[in-house]
Amino acid sequence: MLVSEILAIKGKVLFTIAPNKSVAEAVEIMDEQDVGSLVVFSRGQMVGMLTFREVLQGVRRGASDWQSLAIEDVMIANPLTASPNMEMDELRRLMVEHHQRYLPVMDGQTLLGVVSFHDVAKAVLEEQSFENRMLKNYIRNWPSQEEEG
Repeated sequence: MLVSEILAIKGKVLFTIAPNKSVAEAVEIMDEQDVGSLVVFSRGQMVGMLTFREVLQGVRRGASDWQSLAIEDVMIANPLTASPNMEMDELRRLMVEHHQRYLPVMDGQTLLGVVSFHDVAKAVLEEQSFENRMLKNYIRNWPSQEEEG
């Protein structure tokens, strides 16, 4: 399975934020939209990624003033990315090796979406379920020994 197929299953809804916005604004968007990441855009270009991990690190660093921290001060600048033609196994390996739960999917300079570890797990389950149904169907339609003779 390719990353582009995972995006097709997931859908391509994106949530973004500007680097000069506050962490409080990001938390509000993430909570309202029930997402764990936001893509940080400036002048039409992806400049970073904000996940709940960076938000928590910002809260710890900013102490009582965490809400006013700017996104650009806590985001992952120039995050790792996946390509749409990347195999799912390569994507999983990349996510695990770099401890990234969310990866933007880029086609050149164009952001196609974001895949999460949850999206990958869901795609694996759907692929296994499909293969399981195909195998059961194959076994059910197995020729009997009488027909073979």
